[in-house]
Amino acid sequence: MTGEALYLLAGIWAIAILAVFILAIRLSYRIEARSPDLTNRSGYPRKAMMFHTITNMNVARDEETQAMRRRMNILLLVVLAGFAVMAAGLSLARSAG
Repeated sequence: MTGEALYLLAGIWAIAILAVFILAIRLSYRIEARSPDLTNRSGYPRKAMMFHTITNMNVARDEETQAMRRRMNILLLVVLAGFAVMAAGLSLARSAG
């Protein structure tokens, strides 16, 4: 594989992983909105409370919210797997070249 093709593939892969991560963040905000203990009442924007939603801290216990939380965890695992695949691909490309 030529260097240009590798950079193109890496760029496409990065955009795909970033898109999945943005989906997970948006899902985290939806989970927070459904959870009374995580709702943002300050009136100021804040970062997503992903640690709380990943670990199920103060998250609403209804089935729909828990299904959303499981989907978010799967999306985050896809991001983690994407980084692992990218690292393995770069390692293989480096050893082949």
